[in-house]
Amino acid sequence: MADGYAIALQKGIVAALKADAALAALVSTRIYDEPPQGVTRPFVRIGNIEPQPLRTDCSRAANVAFSIEAYSRPITAGRVEATRIAEAIVAALDDAEDLVVLDGFTLVKLHWMTQTVGRDDDGESYLAIVAFDTLIDG
Repeated sequence: MADGYAIALQKGIVAALKADAALAALVSTRIYDEPPQGVTRPFVRIGNIEPQPLRTDCSRAANVAFSIEAYSRPITAGRVEATRIAEAIVAALDDAEDLVVLDGFTLVKLHWMTQTVGRDDDGESYLAIVAFDTLIDG
């Protein structure tokens, strides 16, 4: 069975993020769907992926909103590290339709929508959430 919009997009995003030198300088190879127990911070995790189908007489497509989460527990830099990671994610993905390859689909648009950086639930770490919107032709 071929992957649908969500999994194809996730695979393409992960590959593009892992190939980005600026992001690797901040998080190394710690880019996950689900991080392992006891993972070293900082790391990046795939957040929500929300496909919405678009149907026309000629083709099928989808708007897919998604988020990338960056987790940081800096010793001295506060929210700065999480913000730098968020900015690297935006630089790697915004308008990068040619860099994010989707197996079986065409990525028509990839746009950064918003980001937020705040304290994580543990009260010690910071969490950055970067949201994007895509149009995928299938």
